[in-house]
Amino acid sequence: MPLSDHEQRLFEQIEQSLSEDPQFASAVRAHDPAHVTRRRLILAGIVTVIGIGAVIGTVIAGGDAAKWGAPIGAVLMFGGLILGLWAQRRSTNVKLKAVDGKATRTTGSSSKHPKPGGFTSRMEERWRRRRDNGDIF
Repeated sequence: MPLSDHEQRLFEQIEQSLSEDPQFASAVRAHDPAHVTRRRLILAGIVTVIGIGAVIGTVIAGGDAAKWGAPIGAVLMFGGLILGLWAQRRSTNVKLKAVDGKATRTTGSSSKHPKPGGFTSRMEERWRRRRDNGDIF
């Protein structure tokens, strides 16, 4: 349903006043899922690069440093990669939802029921087809 002229003008005034408020803009940006994901991916990249540098540096240095530095660097690399994958995977399921004037974040993984085209549904459908066709064993 389209807005009336009066509602449209009110909406534009509210939008204009909110765009001029720097505190509101920073609050929205801080909770923006895209901004949070970008920050996590950058952190993951930095941790991974530090881990790679630690492994290469300790191998070049040799001696006792390689005994402890290489495993620590490997753990940092692995941790950075896991953090990056986690952040990237979470970013695909996150949406902003406004309720009572407060923006909250919802994820697709919080649902109690499997998605209609999800893995569990496909497996159940395969099992039903096998059972109906007599191909169980």
